[in-house]
Amino acid sequence: MIEYGINTIGENAVIFDPVTIGFPSRQNIGKRDFNGVIIGNNAVIRSGTILYCDVLAGNSFSTGHNVMVREKTVIGDNVSLGTGVIIEGNCEIGSNSNLQSLVYIPTNSTGHNVMVREKTVIGDNVSLGTGVIIEGNCEIGSNSNLQSLVYIPTNSKIGNHVFIGPNAVLTNDKYPPHGGQNLSGPTISDYAAIGANVTILPGVHIGKGSLVAAGSVVTRDVPEKTLAIGSPARMKELPGGVVYS
Repeated sequence: MIEYGINTIGENAVIFDPVTIGFPSRQNIGKRDFNGVIIGNNAVIRSGTILYCDVLAGNSFSTGHNVMVREKTVIGDNVSLGTGVIIEGNCEIGSNSNLQSLVYIPTNSTGHNVMVREKTVIGDNVSLGTGVIIEGNCEIGSNSNLQSLVYIPTNSKIGNHVFIGPNAVLTNDKYPPHGGQNLSGPTISDYAAIGANVTILPGVHIGKGSLVAAGSVVTRDVPEKTLAIGSPARMKELPGGVVYS
């Protein structure tokens, strides 16, 4: 194990070399006595992992191979990072979260019990609330906010500055259980807002700056800057004073 800075590792840690901990950020290059990492008890850190300085990880932290966690990141208890996960600096990963292989998270904050599956790309300044599940092969744009218990299925695409309220469910299979290879998740364009308890059916496109009212079931595409309301959702003009860029 290669160490930089001052590091603290809890009891019963299992570390498979080569692992690097406390790797210096730009401002600490050339220094010796800077804050490295603090890792709780019962960690399992697999070969190829690089943990930068100023990383705090709780108990029962585990990594796959070739994981990188950048500086000023705080990770809760019972967090698992799959092979090839990259977490950029200034992040918070809540307890009981599971980030599967090849997930990339730059400058994001997540709540507790979040699961992000493989081959998912998440933009800058994204907030993931408690209990959010994002399945594989998804794209989440920058400055988006997914509140607690949102479910995003495989092959979904969410743009920039999107708001999705609690308990919203996106779907990707018209005739479940399908089990085939033609799963098509919804596409939500930039600046759209999705209310609480909304259901969006497979392949539906939500236009830029549109609003989907709470409790709606969206079965067809929603044009730009349109209000979708009801079950099945009907299209109306946006209420007066509601403007999405």
